This record gives sequence, C-alpha cells and structure tokens, in this order.
Amino acid sequence: MEQLARYADAVEALLKEKGVTGYEIAAVNSRDLSLEAKEGKLDTFRFAEPSGVAVRVLAGEGLGFSFSTALDRPALERMVEGALVAARLQSPDPCHGFPAPAARYPEVPGLLDPHLSAVSEEEKIERVLELERLVLARDPRLKRVRKCSYSDSRYETLIRNSHGLEAFYRGTQVSASVSVIAEEGGAAQMGWDFDYSNRYDGLDLATLAGRAARKATSLLGAGTLPTMRCPAVLDNRVTADLLDVLSSSFLGENVHKGKSLLAGRVGERLLSERITIRDDGLRPGGMGTAPCDGEGVPQQNTLLVEQGVMKGFLFDSYWGQRMGAASTGNSSRGGVTAPPRMGTHNLFIEPGNVTAEELLAGIGRGVLITGVMGIHTANPISGDFSVGASGFYLENGEIVRPVKGIAIAGNLLEIFRGVDQVAGDLRFFGSSGAPSVRLAELDVSGS
Repeated sequence: MEQLARYADAVEALLKEKGVTGYEIAAVNSRDLSLEAKEGKLDTFRFAEPSGVAVRVLAGEGLGFSFSTALDRPALERMVEGALVAARLQSPDPCHGFPAPAARYPEVPGLLDPHLSAVSEEEKIERVLELERLVLARDPRLKRVRKCSYSDSRYETLIRNSHGLEAFYRGTQVSASVSVIAEEGGAAQMGWDFDYSNRYDGLDLATLAGRAARKATSLLGAGTLPTMRCPAVLDNRVTADLLDVLSSSFLGENVHKGKSLLAGRVGERLLSERITIRDDGLRPGGMGTAPCDGEGVPQQNTLLVEQGVMKGFLFDSYWGQRMGAASTGNSSRGGVTAPPRMGTHNLFIEPGNVTAEELLAGIGRGVLITGVMGIHTANPISGDFSVGASGFYLENGEIVRPVKGIAIAGNLLEIFRGVDQVAGDLRFFGSSGAPSVRLAELDVSGS
C-alpha cells in the first residue's frame, strides 16, 4: 500500500500543477510466476514483478488516458502530459467523469493467501512436475502431455480520483492446467482441464489430472451420427461457452450501440423459467472477485435474468450516466496499459438441484455434448450459431458411445428457452460459469 500510495502522490502533485478539471490515478504492482513441465523436467520458468501507473484526465469535457511502467519523475511527467494532450484532442462529452467516493467497500474474505509468498519456488516446481506424473499415471493409453503449467500471482491495486475516492485491495491467484494425449488403435484424442484458487492449497491436482485424463480417453473410438433433432444435455463447459457469447448483450455499452439481442426487452420472459443469471463480483473464489471495479465503484451481485425474465443490464460510470442508470460496478481494468472498459466479473447461471447424471434419465435417443469448436464464430448480436461438437450418443438414458465430427446449430435465446432441467454442477471457466443443462430438442448435423 505504501509504495503504491507514493506513486499516486507523485502523479497527483503533477496533475494539480496542471489545473485539470478532474483525474483518476490507478497504480498496480504484482509478483508473477509461471512454470511449465515437459517430459519430467522443468521446461519454462518465468518470473516478473511489474509495476505501473495509469491516469485518466479531464480537460473540460474531454477525457485522455496515458500510462507508464517507468516510475521516475520525468516518465511520470511525460505520462501526465500525454494524457492532457489526448484529453484536449477528444470530442467533448458531458458524460465523462469519475465516480464519487463510496460510503464503504464490501468485505471480500479469502481474496489474499498470506502464506503464498512463503512457499519456495522449488516446491512449486515439484508441484507442476507432480501434475504431469499424476495425469500420465491415470491410464496406459495416455501417451504424452502437450502442456502442463502452474502459475501464481500476488497483486495490489490502488485507485484514486479527484473527488476523494481512494480504493485499495490486494489478492492472490493460483492456477494449474494440463493437456494430455490419449492414443488407441491409431486414433488420438486430447483432454484439457484446469483448476483455479485464491489459495495455494486450494488447487486439487489429483482431481484436475483425473478430469483431463477422462476427457482424453473417453472420446477414443468416437464416430459420427446421422443428422437428427433430439433431446440433448449440454455439460457445464459447453453451457458456459454459450453464456460467454451471450455475456456481451448484458453490457450497457452494447445495449446503447444496438449490439445486444436483449436491448429493450426488460420484463420479457426470454429464457426458460429454470434459468436465472447473475453477475456476482463478490462471489467467493471467483476470478473476477474484488471489493471494487476498475474505477473504484463497489462491486455487487447483480440479478440479470430471474426465472427466464429479463431484469436489467450492467453498467460502468460512463454508460450508466449516458443511459440514466447507476453503475453496477462493472468497469474492468486489465492492468495499467489500457483504460478501464465494461465487462462482466463472475457471470453465471444459478445451479439446479439434480445431478448431471440425472439429466440423462428419460432420454430415449439423444446426445450429451461435452465440447464445441468454433464458438467464437457465434453471432453475439443475432444469437445465431453453428459449431462443431463432440460428446456421446445416448439411448434410454445411458451413454452408448462417443461421437465427434458433428455440428450443432441454433439461436442462443432459443437454446436457453428450451432448457427443461438444470443440474447442480455449477463450474466457472474464466469469468463465466454454468451448470449442465438439458434441452428438449437440439438440431444435430452428422453424416
């Protein structure tokens, strides 16, 4: 805190000399470690301790941004001058501004692991090597690991503005991932998985290795299917992928620009009554969890869809001001090298009360989709998509055989409107999370 406050003090003194209309200072530093194992040896070791400062400056109604990773006075002077030049060149906009100080910030327990810094690098190296050993030991058909990684970060963030707002928080992030190749009968399949925690001891390497191994081996011998329209189960990864495409439609900026398929539909039942969607910036253990957003506004748990009914959107300060709404604390800042922008924190579909296996019950002929390819090609404005898929063919509620080389197509709203059951296996994949869901019907293209 003391180091970041000194950086902010130095920049603030320069800004006050310039007599600007308003300003915001963001100072960050972190300690980042990244390791990769290959064939029983350490293959990659990366360590960095980056620090930096960014400013947004109001000159009249023009807003300028600049940053610096050099923290000596000449570098900070150049940064402030660059932001001022940019502000004077911008078109005036009365909605530019900075948020007022918060009365209080929410408590976010578990964001920081105080013991992470005491763990030796040697122990962390052994951990990534152990992950590689664990996944290969799962099944003799697992022949090689493509990538096995471990990373952690300890970070601090300070945000200060000309209205007297000052927000500071620190946290830790620890993650590991592995991708493994299974081979049998001349065929090969890859399985990938990851784990994430705020705590060093929060990673479960054995479970991670088991998930990746099962994904690789379970698809060996996969074939195609005839084209059919049938009931389908989407596992939590696939459901989260679809929600991630829909996520941009919840952002106020896209609503205003006509880039949201949800615009103007608050109060309508758009999805299945079994679907409730929230963006919870305070969710324990979430990758987007923090006491405040990229502007220093307190993060919150925002209800977006309740039992299929559209309830509202997400806003930062600018788009809230422009659209006559309060900020929901959804400004995101990915470091100091770019200005904050709108984004989700921990967007998720609320889980149901049945197991993922119970979703299969009652399906006479159908599919369980466990992977999609090309989801980035889905149209976030219309909601239409057609993507490659893999998974399993089902008969009488049981898995019969693995399938690949198929495609699924539809519309995001129609897909989520067709959900007739939701499992309790909520899992996050980045900033979006979902449980497995069952659809009454899905178009599946095969041979």
